[in-house]
Amino acid sequence: MTQIISLFQAAIVFGTVILFGATGEILTEKSGNLNLGVPGIMYLGGIAGLVSAFFYEANTANPSAIVAVLLATLCAFLASALGGLIYSFLTISLRANQNVTGLTLTIFGGGVANFFGGSLNKLAGGVGQISVAVTSGGFRTKLPGLSHLGTVGELFFSYGFMVYLAIVIAIVTQYFLTKSRSGLNLRAVGENPGTADAAGINVTRNKYLATCIGAGISGLGGLYYVMDYTKGTWANDGGIEGLGWLAVALVIFATWKSVNAIWGSYLFGLLSWMYFYVPGLTRSSQEIFKMLPYLVTIAVLIIISLRNRKENQPPASLGLAYFREER
Repeated sequence: MTQIISLFQAAIVFGTVILFGATGEILTEKSGNLNLGVPGIMYLGGIAGLVSAFFYEANTANPSAIVAVLLATLCAFLASALGGLIYSFLTISLRANQNVTGLTLTIFGGGVANFFGGSLNKLAGGVGQISVAVTSGGFRTKLPGLSHLGTVGELFFSYGFMVYLAIVIAIVTQYFLTKSRSGLNLRAVGENPGTADAAGINVTRNKYLATCIGAGISGLGGLYYVMDYTKGTWANDGGIEGLGWLAVALVIFATWKSVNAIWGSYLFGLLSWMYFYVPGLTRSSQEIFKMLPYLVTIAVLIIISLRNRKENQPPASLGLAYFREER
């Protein structure tokens, strides 16, 4: 029973990182922008939150956990949104290739984050010496009272607030895209920007906002990974990048619906962590288990293609640059 609870908790933690990334990317792709820079953006969010927390705690006699959490969250969101802004300028204003730009952003984000992460480790006295205990503790504080409800408490209420924030953001995003006028305008831009433009919808503004806000949401996944899973330290282990690519895959698995991404992210977290709990696996067998989330995504993609239901298809103009004079 203990192993099952441990596996479930690991799935929730890793699934939350994936959920942030996927929700942000769904919002971005609904505008017609295919941003493959999600792993790099998550890196930017993680390092920005860690750096801000480190300098706040180092220069404050009695740091407040609430202030530290708010500061780290704000810096992570803004740094990630800046990554989205760079992507938007290159692909929307300059009409650069979206696939190449996204992959470049992933490499750029990873390089910047690991450079500053390594520098921060040296500044703190060595790897693992970064001290942001107050901030990390704030992110990992469990819900008072509910985490002590036996097995139920361990399974559902033994996590920090960002687990529940990720679910709320996913639900709000789904409501925004399906029920609000602004969300429907955004979807129109993603389906046919020329028609949306002719109807008086500002295509460029919608694309910029969706991409920047979506990037900001994705970056919170990197922040959660650093503050919760690695407990406020920086490790150049590629964990953020791996989960970032799973977030991109989850967008397809969830058929571009953020509500589907909620349970899908926890499934991906379970599949990507399961090999630790299966006895007798060799190293090669572990690699096969690590492939499971991607194999499931491929299977879903095949099923979607065969059924060919419009509501499960990507936006019609996904990945295509729009130039007003060409419509």
